[in-house]
Order: sequence, then C-alpha cells, then structure tokens
Amino acid sequence: MPDQPQAAAGPRRSTQRYIGVSTKAYLGYAQSLTWLEGVRAQFEARQDNDGAVGVTGFVAPSFPVLESAARILKGTGVWLGAQDVGLLAGPTASGAATGEVPPRMLAELGVRILEVGHAERRAHFGEDEAAVAAKLRAGVANFMTPLLCIGESRRADPDDAVAACLAQVASALGLTEGAAGTPSPAEAAPIDPADVIFAYEPVWAIGAEQPADADYVAAVLTGLRARLDACSSGPVRLLYGGSAGPGLLPRLPAADGLFLGRFAHDPANLGRVLDEAAAVTAAS
Repeated sequence: MPDQPQAAAGPRRSTQRYIGVSTKAYLGYAQSLTWLEGVRAQFEARQDNDGAVGVTGFVAPSFPVLESAARILKGTGVWLGAQDVGLLAGPTASGAATGEVPPRMLAELGVRILEVGHAERRAHFGEDEAAVAAKLRAGVANFMTPLLCIGESRRADPDDAVAACLAQVASALGLTEGAAGTPSPAEAAPIDPADVIFAYEPVWAIGAEQPADADYVAAVLTGLRARLDACSSGPVRLLYGGSAGPGLLPRLPAADGLFLGRFAHDPANLGRVLDEAAAVTAAS
C-alpha cells in the first residue's frame, strides 16, 4: 500500500523518497553483477541500526540478471525491478508466446516494480497506448508496482506538457479525462494512481546536449501532482526520470525522487544521490 499522506495542507505527499536506476542494455552479465555488488555496498554503508536508509531504492537490470540481482540485494531493502514484461493474452496468462517473459514469472523472481511505457519502447518497438495499459494491468494483477513512464514528445509550455502526460496516464490507468484535463474514473475498473509510481521525462530532451531546464521540469511536476492528486485515493508518487545528478532533487520540490540512468551506472554516483535524497527527506 502507498505511504500515508503528510498532515500538511495541499496535495498529499508520500513521506518517502525514491531513487531508482535502470541499466537498460548498457551492461553485460558480469558487468551487471559487479555493479549490483557496488549498489549493495552503497546501501549497506547508509543503513542505520534498524537497517533503514531513509530512501526507497530500486534497480531494474536486464532480464537474465534478475535472479542473481535478487540474491545480491537480499537484505538491503532495495526493490528489484524489471524493465519490461511480456504482452500475453491476459495479465496472468502463460503459454504460446515465444520469447516473452510472463508477468507471473517476474513476480516469482521477486520483482516488485515494473517499468512500462518508456519512450524507447514506444519509439523502437512500436508499443502503443493499448500495449502500455495491458502491461501495467499485468503488473498490478501480479502484485508488482507499475512504474509508468510519461512525457511530452515536443517542447511545449508546461500546461501543454501536463495535458500530454495526463492523456498518457488516462489511457494507461483506464481513466477518462474530465474537466480541466483531470482524469476521472472510466466505466471499466480503473487503476488507482496511488498504486502506481510515475516517472516523468520530456521525450524531446532524451539524448539532447542539454537536459530540460529545472524550472520547466518543476512547473510540469507541480501541474501533474495537482491533477493526479484529484483522482487518487492516496499520495501520488511522482519521480523525475530525465538526466539527473547531485543538486537537482532539492530544485524539484514536487518530485518524490529520481529515476536515474547512465549517471548511476557508477555506484559512487548513486551514493551521492542517495545522500541528497536522505537529506531532502529529513528536511521535509
């Protein structure tokens, strides 16, 4: 279940910060194991006497590494994530789907968080909104928390970016877009936004020489949080998934954390961001 909201007025907020990393397809098998050992060391170095770090971490390595990752990360509190899931006939289906990884197999391996809707899956593998929605529901049906990636394809003003992201959310969660662009429950059973973690990244900034400006990102995150909070039963968990490093999270007060890429493939860099996230959590 999502964290309890804080008592302060305004949008309900998680009391936790989240720092996640995807290795995409950058690391080989042996490299991945070495990296995971480094990740384990970074979290263990920050555990208090109760084993807590003050930040919820998650990692999404390549499929062949998942079993070893579960073993290496055992006892750290780090959530195991998957970068994708097979698109089968139903959320709990298995059978004649050559090359696909069934969602229930991921759950058996200990996967707790399931990435869906990444811009690269949409652009390079033809995943449409229906596929994203099906994969998200497969995750929920198999007791995994979906990490829904959202983002506008073209640079726009923040209000237009928020609208584009909300359309993606509405489709993936089975919501209808109500007045002022706020999603509202559709006739089919919708997914509660409180049961999803959202990772916002402007698609137009992926691979660009300069990342999206922090003020722009902050404005979009603030708008998204206000709209999503209106249709959620609990705190909305909203991460920024763009190019990120130390110094960014304090500039994004509407973000509950970061979803990191290549920067965190050096475990020491991940440690620096963990320290910053813990400081932000302590100050909130």
